[in-house]
Amino acid sequence: MNSKQEEPMNVNRSNAGRRRYFILVAFLGISFSFAHAQFAPSAAAGSALSIPLDHLLQPSQLNDLLQRPAHQPPLILQVGSHVLFSQAHIPGSQFIGSTATPAGLELLRNRVASLPKAGFIVLYCGCCPWSHCPNVGPAFKQLRDLGFTNVKVLYMADNFGDDWVAKGYRVEKGQ
Repeated sequence: MNSKQEEPMNVNRSNAGRRRYFILVAFLGISFSFAHAQFAPSAAAGSALSIPLDHLLQPSQLNDLLQRPAHQPPLILQVGSHVLFSQAHIPGSQFIGSTATPAGLELLRNRVASLPKAGFIVLYCGCCPWSHCPNVGPAFKQLRDLGFTNVKVLYMADNFGDDWVAKGYRVEKGQ
């Protein structure tokens, strides 16, 4: 009888252990989800990852567009750092500055204030890998919120150096 009494006692200990294990796993899962939501790149409004695919322009597409002599080029706005812009930028592009800041967004609003809402605008940054870019998402969202309907964002998977300069596309320096 002694062995029969011990068996239910071991089963109870085993069930308590399982409950503790499942509680621990649930806690760790919730903790990981919270940490991931805070620190991982997200598709939250205003991030580069939130820009719809049909609003992205590949570097080769923009380069081809700029090669067409009879074509009216888009307004190209660089929304990253001035250091990068002065080192090399897309010919004809204009420097706006970091639109990850309120001051940069204000400069963007001022630059486009007198433009037609259907005008073709291309935004680019190229400071870092796309999923980490702090500038293109806010700039795109700002222009869309202002009613601009023909806005494209140059997709730079890695950075301006790798995705534009290293491919041999034309650049200007200075300013």
